[in-house]
Amino acid sequence: MRLAATLGAQERVYDGFEKTSRSLIRLELESQLAGLWRMALTQIIFGVMPALIYLVAGLRPGITIGTLIAFSTLQTQIFRPITDLLNVGAQWVASMALFSRIFEYLDLEPELTEATEPAQLADASLTLQHVSYRYPGTDTDALSDVSLTIPAHTTTALVGHTGSGKSTVAALLARLADPTEGSVTLGGVDLRDVPAEQRAEVIGVVSQETYLIHGTVRENLLFAQPGASEGEMWAALHAARVDEVIAALPEGLDTVVGSRGYRFSGGEQQRLSLARTLLRRPRVLILDEATSALDNETERAIQETVIGADATRLVIAHRLSTIRDADQVVVLDAGRVVERGTHAELLARGGAYAALLRAASAADAS
Repeated sequence: MRLAATLGAQERVYDGFEKTSRSLIRLELESQLAGLWRMALTQIIFGVMPALIYLVAGLRPGITIGTLIAFSTLQTQIFRPITDLLNVGAQWVASMALFSRIFEYLDLEPELTEATEPAQLADASLTLQHVSYRYPGTDTDALSDVSLTIPAHTTTALVGHTGSGKSTVAALLARLADPTEGSVTLGGVDLRDVPAEQRAEVIGVVSQETYLIHGTVRENLLFAQPGASEGEMWAALHAARVDEVIAALPEGLDTVVGSRGYRFSGGEQQRLSLARTLLRRPRVLILDEATSALDNETERAIQETVIGADATRLVIAHRLSTIRDADQVVVLDAGRVVERGTHAELLARGGAYAALLRAASAADAS
């Protein structure tokens, strides 16, 4: 609705809705009429048959009334089950048309096969070993031979130009996809051997594309941790620097956020999404541009909270000023690791990271 209003596309949306509605009406009529023409023709034939029997009986002498009644009764007894069978056939055709799409989904093979037995994780470290990844339908690698270790309880910052593969690394670490080549391990165990439930319990992901369910703030938080107390919820909101915003609302935690959280600003949505993840207290925290809509001061405060947390942290950010205190900085370019080290080491080296810093400083100055 917002997009149509801001782009002046209301009439096109109305026309598209009308076109789709007419198509649905046509399909509904076709499904309802499937096999009914045959049924109607059959019933006409069955209605004409008694008249034909009476006509033949009248034209042929010698047929007794008893024989005529026997024939009439017999054709009624035979035609009734035949009519019922034809009706079942019509219903079968209509049902198969409705179920065809369901069968298509049921026949799909899952892209990721999940393990069933919990894995024994040595720690909360993450490792990519010679990982390459190519998105389906493309002929170039988004990542190429990437090797990276994120030690437990440390912060790793992943930086690079747009399209360098940062979000792809985050997706692989959360096992939203499997690498084309190489392996991704968590605590020394291949992610493919870690069940989805255990993986979600250990790894928390916050991306810049926030999604809040259409419910209250409380319901959004409890969606991540159903057994959380109110004190724990407020602590998570405070860590995400959004507690004052929620406390100022008339209904507090019971405020309805609206569809996809439209009642809150983009920055507030990101902070609520971050609070929801922090409430789970994950041992691994992946922040993929999770503070892109925040001002510098709020983002810096949240980064200090995240870096101070007792978790393994991967931070992806365009604002390089917020990742100076990371234990290691990894620079990606065209899907490859081109530099790694601390902020001071990379700055002194004067390579790709220093160039990114200069470009960021020039952008801020302008």
